[in-house]
Amino acid sequence: MDQTLQPSPPALWTAPNLDGEPLSGPWQLLLLGDGSPTRHLQLLTGHAVEVEVAAMAADQQLGAAPQEVQELQAPLLRRQVWLICGGETMAWAESWWNQSQAAQNLKERHQPIWRSLTSNRSELFREVDGLAVVQAPWLQERFQRPGPFWSRHYRFFRQGTTLTVIREVFSPALEGLLGPACAAKNNEFLLNVCGDAAKAA
Repeated sequence: MDQTLQPSPPALWTAPNLDGEPLSGPWQLLLLGDGSPTRHLQLLTGHAVEVEVAAMAADQQLGAAPQEVQELQAPLLRRQVWLICGGETMAWAESWWNQSQAAQNLKERHQPIWRSLTSNRSELFREVDGLAVVQAPWLQERFQRPGPFWSRHYRFFRQGTTLTVIREVFSPALEGLLGPACAAKNNEFLLNVCGDAAKAA
């Protein structure tokens, strides 16, 4: 496993609120719902989700990390994975942890985070904090599709304390299962807002 962390993909557009506009209904459920994304991917594709760990290393450079990462106690660890269904990469995810919490909760590194955190049936609360459109050449290369890509980030809480912050980026391949992420007029709006970076993707 390459321990080199990829830089967080820059946001070309960030939703001013979390009402789901301009997403279509199915994509609102995927991005703004509080269900497990790995469970959703398994149900949508009919394949078990394979977790490919790309990197897992200490990381104190927050850079483009969500501001909620500041709620975690240092020293921090960042984990980056690809989520694969039936041989096709459907999503990329990164998560930030306090290092001691990561040691306790990520003992099975190739297991989906949701399964790791609920293995002892402890209660968790998920709160979606942000919705964005992102772009990065290495995402395009792995997804084998042009960007930009829909992304969200959220926190897991345990006993009222932030346990981890997670960012996910989804492949446009999911449009084959969910339909278009947004209507044509909304897609044109996003391309205009995102500017040349999105149009050149």
